[in-house]
Amino acid sequence: MTNSRIADIFDEIADLLEFQGSNPFRVRAYRHGARIIRDLHEPVTAVLADESRKLTDLEGIGKDLADKIRTLVETGVLAQHQELLAQVPATVLDIMRVPGLGPKKAASLYKELNIATLDQLKAACEAEQVRQLKGFGAKTEQTILHGISIAAAANERVYWSEADAVAQDVKEHLRSCRSVEQLELAGSFRRGKETVGDLDVLVVSPDAAEVMNRLAEYSELAEVIARGDTKMSIRTNKGLQIDLRVVPAESFGAALQYFTGSKDHNVVARGLAKQRGLKINEYGVYRVDGDSEEYIAGASEEDVYATLDLPCFPPELRESRREFEWAAAGELPELISVDDIRGDLHMHTTATDGRATLEEMVAAARQRGLSYIAITDHSKRVSMARGLDAQRVLAQWEEIDTLNARLKGKFIVLKGIECDILEAGGMDLPDDVLAQADWVLASVHYGQQQSRDQITKRILGAIEHPAVTAIAHPTGRIINRREAYEVDIAAVFSAAAKHGKFLELNANPARLDLHDVHCAAAKSHGIPIVINTDAHSIDGLDCMRYGILQARRAGLTKNDVANTRTWPQLKKLIAQ
Repeated sequence: MTNSRIADIFDEIADLLEFQGSNPFRVRAYRHGARIIRDLHEPVTAVLADESRKLTDLEGIGKDLADKIRTLVETGVLAQHQELLAQVPATVLDIMRVPGLGPKKAASLYKELNIATLDQLKAACEAEQVRQLKGFGAKTEQTILHGISIAAAANERVYWSEADAVAQDVKEHLRSCRSVEQLELAGSFRRGKETVGDLDVLVVSPDAAEVMNRLAEYSELAEVIARGDTKMSIRTNKGLQIDLRVVPAESFGAALQYFTGSKDHNVVARGLAKQRGLKINEYGVYRVDGDSEEYIAGASEEDVYATLDLPCFPPELRESRREFEWAAAGELPELISVDDIRGDLHMHTTATDGRATLEEMVAAARQRGLSYIAITDHSKRVSMARGLDAQRVLAQWEEIDTLNARLKGKFIVLKGIECDILEAGGMDLPDDVLAQADWVLASVHYGQQQSRDQITKRILGAIEHPAVTAIAHPTGRIINRREAYEVDIAAVFSAAAKHGKFLELNANPARLDLHDVHCAAAKSHGIPIVINTDAHSIDGLDCMRYGILQARRAGLTKNDVANTRTWPQLKKLIAQ
């Protein structure tokens, strides 16, 4: 039972309890517990296995939640969860996920109109029955009707990289409007989350109508969902929703802080403000004196945070994990940037499944300002990619030696390999061959449905292998398409730390593996992270920035990432 699955069950319990009208404090406890477990730097199984520790030592986890976590880990099910699912039709969960609805409104629809399926909801909206309910209205009814037709698409969050392409296009489109004075993106996009549900655009302009008219002319617009005096929502042809808000200049910083979030970060900030007799919302920071409120800040985010004697947190850190603790101690990390990267240590050429030659990848890397790369084509187990056997890899390394002689130290190409960890354990190439490499990535591509113990044993064996330098994409997940395979990640961390091995943050936007919470956990174990593109083409080298964004969310600095070092420095680190 993974942390993620436990958190999902707690979130679903919270939804079902809220649907039934249960005590709000009880609902909040489950949501809070879900967030704590999801953000935990280690598996709860590791805590349970340590006799010197208790789950109740985790802030926000009381005895009741701790008992339920233990039951989930030991049995895989929770009686309360099963009972709630039996009491509420399964189709009601689909209704809760329709944009514009949630547990409370879904409950009203169920109780008042006996609506339990999406089809029934659609029929009721078309018959104009929903608008008759208290708290709904004609506009809400239309929003729900739209939401039903796009529920599946709306619930599928897109990769940050895909959202970024739209975001840059929209920014360029809106900036051509003469009345736009300030413009920023907010929300989960600005925080760099690996997937994005919608785009929040904040604008300062003396003419809100002109800005909204300009957005209505966006070439990728599929429909205008809603439009008011200062707010407008559209959907693009690819199904991504864009929410535009035009705000006064004196509120821009407050609005940017508020709509960037996260919700949990903002809850802490508002609590700190309340302790000082202040109130923070999207309009500004106000000093509260009885019934009167005095505006004191809001034009910039720096001003907003300064009222709380806080630094302006990098957006990527605003998840209410450790940012407030770091700020209080004066230890807010200086986050890594793309400019810090010296080398890229995972890429493929036409020797296997890449689309560029060795020379082309070298030229492209030099053009991007790198000083070294590792060529890491697949080993022979990946037959569908024409993986290299011992003879072919040695021939490639001879070619690299020749190329390095021509480069005369102006750029360094490492002799590398992405060597498969075999299903039965062990490496895909002979030890005497691997010993000749400069850089060996070990990876799992096959047998991903094996048991947790089997996969963990395979990876630990690779970590213990003297020739292996790093574990590539350690959990094997493909975002929105494939869950991570079952692996004891805590055991992987312990072994990597013990044997002085690196763990990869694969920068491919479909992987981003390790994810941010795991990267933070690796840092706490003193394990160097290596951020690689896994490029299969020249353009693939540009994926580095997605990995950097994920690393920033983990709070990683330049010193935490191995390939920010020069090759001589990295070589020394490998030897250690």
